[in-house]
Amino acid sequence: MNILSLDTSTDACSVAILVGDSVLERCELAPRRHATIILPMIDTLLSEAGLRIAEMDAIAFGRGPGAFTGIRTAVGIAQGIAFASDLPAVPISTLAALALGAVRETGHTQIAAILDARMCEIYLGIYVSYGRIVKLLGKECVCSPTVAHAPPGKWFGVGSGWKAYSNILSEKLDVSGWLDERLPLAGDIARLAADPVHHADWVTSEQALPIYLRNEKY
Repeated sequence: MNILSLDTSTDACSVAILVGDSVLERCELAPRRHATIILPMIDTLLSEAGLRIAEMDAIAFGRGPGAFTGIRTAVGIAQGIAFASDLPAVPISTLAALALGAVRETGHTQIAAILDARMCEIYLGIYVSYGRIVKLLGKECVCSPTVAHAPPGKWFGVGSGWKAYSNILSEKLDVSGWLDERLPLAGDIARLAADPVHHADWVTSEQALPIYLRNEKY
């Protein structure tokens, strides 16, 4: 299976191509420059992989939560490529991608994925790993770090929310540690999109929609 994936929901501009079990990926921290660099990054990565868009099976993208403009950039580009190439689009949660990255890097299987949502709020998703996938417990939401919570158990934190609010979050959640310099990556979005569990999420380009979470409060 070949999947082109992209994410621009945070300061990172990330593009990846999954071919079978292998992932070729590029990522650049580029605040406010996503729209300028994302298409050249895609072209470069396709050239390096020796592949064409027509050889992809789907176009996956980070559908949020994250920065409003960044999410819209990813959605628009993914929709455009999918429509022009008559390919399905696969919206993938950026928090799920963040959680999967932490599982791969640390081996922890219970992940509190938290992104800084600004305005003294966080985007929160509690995930459990099963093999190469992560399953959401409850629902993703936006909330104050002072009311963050997770089911009983020992969790591992990941994401920019831990950098901004680690003192508060470490009191609210039972954690063994955290990685606060991690952002969602397109490679993990591609891995999630390729898993049979997510095949129900494959949609037409017109159905590829963003998720902002601003109305999903605790």
